[in-house]
Amino acid sequence: MGEALADLLDAAAAGRFPPADGGVTFTPQPSARDAGVIAFTAHSVIFVDEDPDWLRAELAATGSDQLAAPMHPRFLAALLRRTGRRTDTIDLLTVATARPGPPPLALRELGDPDHPRVVRARHHRDDVRVWSADGGLLVLGRGVAGRWEAAVEVDERVRHRGLGRALAAAARHLVPGGAPVWAQQAPGNARSVRAFQAAGYRPAGAEALLTY
Repeated sequence: MGEALADLLDAAAAGRFPPADGGVTFTPQPSARDAGVIAFTAHSVIFVDEDPDWLRAELAATGSDQLAAPMHPRFLAALLRRTGRRTDTIDLLTVATARPGPPPLALRELGDPDHPRVVRARHHRDDVRVWSADGGLLVLGRGVAGRWEAAVEVDERVRHRGLGRALAAAARHLVPGGAPVWAQQAPGNARSVRAFQAAGYRPAGAEALLTY
Protein backbone atom coordinates (compact mmCIF):
# COMPACT_ATOMS: atom_id res chain seq x y z
CA MET A 1 0.00 0.00 0.00
CA GLY A 2 1.24 3.49 -0.80
CA GLU A 3 1.28 6.83 0.90
CA ALA A 4 -1.90 8.64 1.87
CA LEU A 5 -3.94 10.02 -1.01
CA ALA A 6 -3.99 13.50 0.51
CA ASP A 7 -0.19 13.60 0.39
CA LEU A 8 -0.14 12.46 -3.23
CA LEU A 9 -2.66 15.14 -4.18
CA ASP A 10 -0.81 17.87 -2.29
CA ALA A 11 2.38 16.93 -4.11
CA ALA A 12 0.63 16.86 -7.50
CA ALA A 13 -0.89 20.29 -6.84
CA ALA A 14 2.66 21.56 -6.29
CA GLY A 15 3.85 19.94 -9.53
CA ARG A 16 5.44 16.85 -7.95
CA PHE A 17 3.78 13.90 -9.63
CA PRO A 18 4.30 10.17 -9.10
CA PRO A 19 7.15 8.73 -11.18
CA ALA A 20 6.20 8.14 -14.83
CA ASP A 21 7.24 4.50 -14.52
CA GLY A 22 4.13 2.70 -15.71
CA GLY A 23 3.35 1.66 -12.17
CA VAL A 24 0.25 1.65 -10.00
CA THR A 25 0.05 2.87 -6.41
CA PHE A 26 -2.57 1.29 -4.15
CA THR A 27 -3.62 3.50 -1.27
CA PRO A 28 -6.44 3.25 1.28
CA GLN A 29 -9.66 5.17 0.86
CA PRO A 30 -9.40 8.52 2.62
CA SER A 31 -13.01 8.07 3.80
CA ALA A 32 -15.92 5.68 3.42
CA ARG A 33 -17.34 8.01 0.76
CA ASP A 34 -14.30 8.49 -1.43
CA ALA A 35 -13.01 5.70 -3.67
CA GLY A 36 -11.74 5.64 -7.21
CA VAL A 37 -8.86 5.79 -9.65
CA ILE A 38 -6.64 8.69 -10.67
CA ALA A 39 -4.42 8.35 -13.74
CA PHE A 40 -1.41 10.64 -13.78
CA THR A 41 1.19 10.61 -16.56
CA ALA A 42 2.33 6.97 -16.84
CA HIS A 43 1.35 6.22 -13.23
CA SER A 44 -2.05 5.53 -11.68
CA VAL A 45 -3.34 5.64 -8.12
CA ILE A 46 -6.15 3.34 -7.00
CA PHE A 47 -7.73 4.39 -3.71
CA VAL A 48 -10.14 1.71 -2.64
CA ASP A 49 -10.26 -0.59 0.38
CA GLU A 50 -9.86 -3.84 -1.53
CA ASP A 51 -7.30 -6.64 -1.60
CA PRO A 52 -4.26 -5.46 -3.62
CA ASP A 53 -3.76 -8.98 -4.98
CA TRP A 54 -7.31 -8.96 -6.37
CA LEU A 55 -6.72 -5.52 -7.86
CA ARG A 56 -3.51 -6.65 -9.55
CA ALA A 57 -5.22 -9.73 -10.97
CA GLU A 58 -8.07 -7.68 -12.41
CA LEU A 59 -5.65 -5.17 -13.92
CA ALA A 60 -3.80 -8.03 -15.64
CA ALA A 61 -7.10 -9.53 -16.82
CA THR A 62 -7.90 -6.48 -18.95
CA GLY A 63 -5.34 -7.66 -21.50
CA SER A 64 -4.54 -4.04 -22.26
CA ASP A 65 -1.38 -1.98 -22.15
CA GLN A 66 -0.43 -1.63 -18.48
CA LEU A 67 -0.62 2.17 -18.73
CA ALA A 68 -4.26 1.93 -19.80
CA ALA A 69 -5.37 -0.89 -17.49
CA PRO A 70 -6.46 1.19 -14.43
CA MET A 71 -8.91 3.17 -16.58
CA HIS A 72 -9.89 0.26 -18.80
CA PRO A 73 -13.67 -0.36 -18.88
CA ARG A 74 -13.13 -4.01 -17.91
CA PHE A 75 -11.22 -3.11 -14.78
CA LEU A 76 -13.61 -0.34 -13.76
CA ALA A 77 -16.61 -2.64 -14.34
CA ALA A 78 -15.03 -5.34 -12.16
CA LEU A 79 -14.29 -2.77 -9.46
CA LEU A 80 -17.88 -1.51 -9.53
CA ARG A 81 -19.24 -5.04 -9.20
CA ARG A 82 -16.83 -5.81 -6.35
CA THR A 83 -17.64 -2.65 -4.38
CA GLY A 84 -21.34 -2.32 -5.25
CA ARG A 85 -20.71 1.27 -6.33
CA ARG A 86 -21.37 3.20 -9.52
CA THR A 87 -19.59 5.81 -11.58
CA ASP A 88 -20.71 8.52 -13.98
CA THR A 89 -17.74 9.37 -16.18
CA ILE A 90 -13.98 9.63 -16.35
CA ASP A 91 -13.18 13.29 -15.71
CA LEU A 92 -10.27 15.51 -16.56
CA LEU A 93 -8.79 16.49 -13.19
CA THR A 94 -7.40 20.03 -13.00
CA VAL A 95 -5.88 22.17 -10.26
CA ALA A 96 -5.01 25.83 -9.67
CA THR A 97 -3.18 27.77 -6.98
CA ALA A 98 -5.00 30.22 -4.72
CA ARG A 99 -4.90 33.94 -5.43
CA PRO A 100 -4.93 36.74 -2.86
CA GLY A 101 -7.60 39.37 -2.44
CA PRO A 102 -11.29 39.41 -3.32
CA PRO A 103 -12.50 37.88 -6.59
CA PRO A 104 -12.80 40.29 -9.54
CA LEU A 105 -16.47 39.44 -9.90
CA ALA A 106 -19.56 40.54 -7.98
CA LEU A 107 -20.81 37.52 -6.06
CA ARG A 108 -23.48 36.92 -3.42
CA GLU A 109 -23.11 34.01 -1.02
CA LEU A 110 -26.24 31.89 -0.70
CA GLY A 111 -27.35 30.34 2.57
CA ASP A 112 -29.24 27.17 1.69
CA PRO A 113 -29.82 26.95 -2.08
CA ASP A 114 -31.74 24.04 -3.58
CA HIS A 115 -30.23 24.28 -7.05
CA PRO A 116 -29.63 20.74 -8.44
CA ARG A 117 -25.91 21.46 -8.82
CA VAL A 118 -25.72 22.34 -5.11
CA VAL A 119 -27.78 19.33 -4.00
CA ARG A 120 -25.45 17.08 -6.00
CA ALA A 121 -22.39 18.78 -4.52
CA ARG A 122 -23.53 17.94 -1.00
CA HIS A 123 -23.52 14.23 -1.87
CA HIS A 124 -19.85 14.42 -2.85
CA ARG A 125 -18.40 17.23 -0.72
CA ASP A 126 -18.32 18.60 2.81
CA ASP A 127 -18.32 22.23 3.96
CA VAL A 128 -20.13 23.29 0.80
CA ARG A 129 -20.40 27.03 0.13
CA VAL A 130 -22.24 28.61 -2.78
CA TRP A 131 -22.09 32.00 -4.46
CA SER A 132 -24.29 33.40 -7.21
CA ALA A 133 -23.61 35.88 -9.98
CA ASP A 134 -26.04 37.13 -12.58
CA GLY A 135 -26.69 33.94 -14.53
CA GLY A 136 -24.26 31.68 -12.72
CA LEU A 137 -23.30 29.72 -9.62
CA LEU A 138 -19.99 28.87 -7.99
CA VAL A 139 -19.79 25.92 -5.59
CA LEU A 140 -16.80 25.23 -3.31
CA GLY A 141 -16.50 22.24 -1.00
CA ARG A 142 -14.11 19.68 0.42
CA GLY A 143 -14.12 16.58 -1.74
CA VAL A 144 -11.75 13.65 -2.23
CA ALA A 145 -9.22 13.38 0.61
CA GLY A 146 -10.36 16.77 1.90
CA ARG A 147 -9.17 18.70 -1.15
CA TRP A 148 -11.05 21.89 -2.05
CA GLU A 149 -13.08 21.43 -5.24
CA ALA A 150 -14.84 24.02 -7.39
CA ALA A 151 -17.77 23.62 -9.76
CA VAL A 152 -19.60 26.25 -11.78
CA GLU A 153 -22.96 26.50 -13.48
CA VAL A 154 -23.81 29.05 -16.18
CA ASP A 155 -27.32 29.74 -17.49
CA GLU A 156 -27.77 29.19 -21.20
CA ARG A 157 -28.96 32.77 -21.69
CA VAL A 158 -25.59 34.20 -20.64
CA ARG A 159 -23.23 31.68 -22.20
CA HIS A 160 -20.30 32.74 -24.39
CA ARG A 161 -19.69 35.89 -22.33
CA GLY A 162 -16.82 34.62 -20.16
CA LEU A 163 -18.90 34.04 -17.02
CA GLY A 164 -17.77 30.42 -16.58
CA ARG A 165 -14.15 31.52 -16.76
CA ALA A 166 -14.80 34.36 -14.29
CA LEU A 167 -16.52 32.02 -11.81
CA ALA A 168 -13.70 29.49 -12.05
CA ALA A 169 -11.19 32.28 -11.46
CA ALA A 170 -13.20 33.55 -8.49
CA ALA A 171 -12.82 30.18 -6.77
CA ARG A 172 -9.07 30.79 -6.63
CA HIS A 173 -9.72 33.89 -4.50
CA LEU A 174 -12.34 32.26 -2.26
CA VAL A 175 -10.64 28.96 -1.41
CA PRO A 176 -9.83 28.99 2.33
CA GLY A 177 -6.32 29.13 3.67
CA GLY A 178 -4.56 29.61 0.37
CA ALA A 179 -5.08 25.94 -0.50
CA PRO A 180 -5.00 24.72 -4.08
CA VAL A 181 -8.41 24.35 -5.69
CA TRP A 182 -9.29 21.33 -7.81
CA ALA A 183 -11.96 20.93 -10.47
CA GLN A 184 -13.20 18.07 -12.63
CA GLN A 185 -14.47 18.46 -16.18
CA ALA A 186 -15.96 15.84 -18.47
CA PRO A 187 -13.49 15.73 -21.40
CA GLY A 188 -16.34 16.05 -23.89
CA ASN A 189 -17.56 19.28 -22.28
CA ALA A 190 -15.17 21.42 -24.28
CA ARG A 191 -16.68 24.70 -23.07
CA SER A 192 -16.04 23.77 -19.45
CA VAL A 193 -12.52 22.55 -20.19
CA ARG A 194 -11.69 25.79 -21.99
CA ALA A 195 -13.23 27.94 -19.25
CA PHE A 196 -11.23 26.34 -16.44
CA GLN A 197 -7.99 26.34 -18.37
CA ALA A 198 -8.50 30.01 -19.28
CA ALA A 199 -8.95 30.64 -15.53
CA GLY A 200 -5.54 29.13 -14.83
CA TYR A 201 -6.41 25.52 -13.95
CA ARG A 202 -3.84 23.08 -15.29
CA PRO A 203 -4.46 19.42 -16.15
CA ALA A 204 -3.22 17.02 -13.49
CA GLY A 205 -4.67 13.71 -14.64
CA ALA A 206 -7.87 11.74 -15.18
CA GLU A 207 -10.21 10.58 -12.43
CA ALA A 208 -12.95 7.99 -12.08
CA LEU A 209 -14.84 8.29 -8.80
CA LEU A 210 -16.84 5.38 -7.39
CA THR A 211 -19.96 6.59 -5.62
CA TYR A 212 -22.88 5.02 -3.82
